[in-house]
Amino acid sequence: MGKVTGFLEIDRRDRKYLPASDRIRNYKEFVIPLGAEATRDQAARCMNCGIPYCHNGCPVNNQIPDWNDLVYNDKWREALDNLHSTNNFPEFTGRVCPAPCEASCTLNLEDTPVTIKSIECAIVDKGWQEGWIIPQLPRARTGRKIAIIGSGPAGLAAAQQLARVGHEVHLYERQARAGGLLRYGIPDFKMEKSHVERRVRQMEAEGVVFHYNTNVGVNIDPAELLATYDAVGLTGGAEKPRDLPIEGRELSGIQFAMDFLPQQNRRVGGEAANGNGAEILATGKHVVVIGGGDTGSDCIGTSVRQGALSVTQIEIMPQPPEKENKALTWPNWPLKLRTSSSHEEGAERDFAITTLKFTGENGQVRRLNCARVDNALKPIPGTEFDLRADLVLLAMGFVSPVREGLIEKLGVTLDKRGNVEANTLAYKTSVEKVFVAGDMRRGQSLVVWAIREGRQMAHSIDKHLMGETILPR
Repeated sequence: MGKVTGFLEIDRRDRKYLPASDRIRNYKEFVIPLGAEATRDQAARCMNCGIPYCHNGCPVNNQIPDWNDLVYNDKWREALDNLHSTNNFPEFTGRVCPAPCEASCTLNLEDTPVTIKSIECAIVDKGWQEGWIIPQLPRARTGRKIAIIGSGPAGLAAAQQLARVGHEVHLYERQARAGGLLRYGIPDFKMEKSHVERRVRQMEAEGVVFHYNTNVGVNIDPAELLATYDAVGLTGGAEKPRDLPIEGRELSGIQFAMDFLPQQNRRVGGEAANGNGAEILATGKHVVVIGGGDTGSDCIGTSVRQGALSVTQIEIMPQPPEKENKALTWPNWPLKLRTSSSHEEGAERDFAITTLKFTGENGQVRRLNCARVDNALKPIPGTEFDLRADLVLLAMGFVSPVREGLIEKLGVTLDKRGNVEANTLAYKTSVEKVFVAGDMRRGQSLVVWAIREGRQMAHSIDKHLMGETILPR
């Protein structure tokens, strides 16, 4: 423990944002790093608890007190090695993870948790700046071939782990570039795609072969992969969005969030924005976002940058409390009102609202007919009202993986929620030599959970093929 009294002497200080008036003019990241000295001071606040609950809060089991101590003692290279021992891509989680580790920090009992997420990001960013992060080549080749389908965080983590122990790994991606929702779902203002691209370059140097514009189950038969490879890993995510099948749903201007967000990411990345569909833009429109989660927040920030006239976000659940009851919730993730950077950029929010129907003119949506709901989420008579809308973005989450194509043709067993069934001991599906990890197995979740499952699936695949493994569980 670097500084025993650090948490008593040093106040919590986290990264700040550029002013909203500046940041909404572009799609660049706007978080201002603390700097090496300030980060060292924040690391000194870690109490090195006898029972570090931050370990429980972190899905990848980051050894948080250890690398806090190393940063405090100016051992940044060792801190990076420690961080990479549990997390392949800390620059991703250091930018987009909601930081359940901080919710579990003992100092969060006083609302002053250690700035774990910022320290993590500072460590890996320094690693890239110093040139410490380089390809890790295997000592020997095993002669085994593995196909990973889906290049989101679970697929990337699994592919990198398996390549590093000597397997020939081929990663299949239906989009034009790698990253999954990291690239096409998360806006660039939250995470610029250069972070994904340099990891792809690292993995290519480690031997991973990327196959783009390849939709397994549509333009390639999964049976071919089963015949060619010694193991197949499914990491295609849970991409079937939750719909809102009410009166007026057929009107133009009602779009899924994950049709809207990828278009802007493609524009920023220099790709054709709309692919085979119509272009979706919020410019000059009154936008209503239905759904109060992170995806809805991303829709707000993107709409503001596109020049929307107004943005309103509605959520069917009641407004959470501004502060949680620590005695009841800590060290678990608390339900409380969270205001994102996008909310601060100009959006109205309302809770306990249901949409009864959409109305429009000449086939174009113009209004939402809404009502307030009771504790059973049923409309309260007499509370009806209208919201003006030229563009409605449905951001109500995802229900399951897309079944058509890959899943149907493989014939894997699904669980009650429609996800591919497999336990977390082996990540094996009902089909021989087919494994699954990430959102395709657990349902919609966080990037950090996808990385964890990708790493654990890699452990299981290596053990299945070789009889033993040195990959961490």
